Amino acid sequence: MANNDWKKRDGVVFSTNPNFKYDIDEQDDEVQTLPPNKQKLIVSIDRSGRAGKQVTLIKGFCGSSEDLAELGRKLKTKCGVGGSVKDGQIIIQGDFRDKIVTLLLQDGYNAKRGN
Repeated sequence: MANNDWKKRDGVVFSTNPNFKYDIDEQDDEVQTLPPNKQKLIVSIDRSGRAGKQVTLIKGFCGSSEDLAELGRKLKTKCGVGGSVKDGQIIIQGDFRDKIVTLLLQDGYNAKRGN
């Protein structure tokens, strides 16, 4: 049963060759983190789907998920609020656009205030 894991072969055309063996390529999909001065971050506010509550979104981070989580942890600590990291975005509870932009600029990031 372990050799017949169809989920890893999704999208592969069936072969009639009885000796055919499908090889799964183990690729390292982890992206290298760009230096802070090459990052282009957009800091915006969002209310949709959150029952009218405001959150600050930081988008545009190019790098590994560990580095994104570390940046999110640092921003949450500096602002003194909660938040999370999901889908390549940092979510900070509340409207902290100006404070987050200044913190990111101090760390050398190219940050821009959105809406």
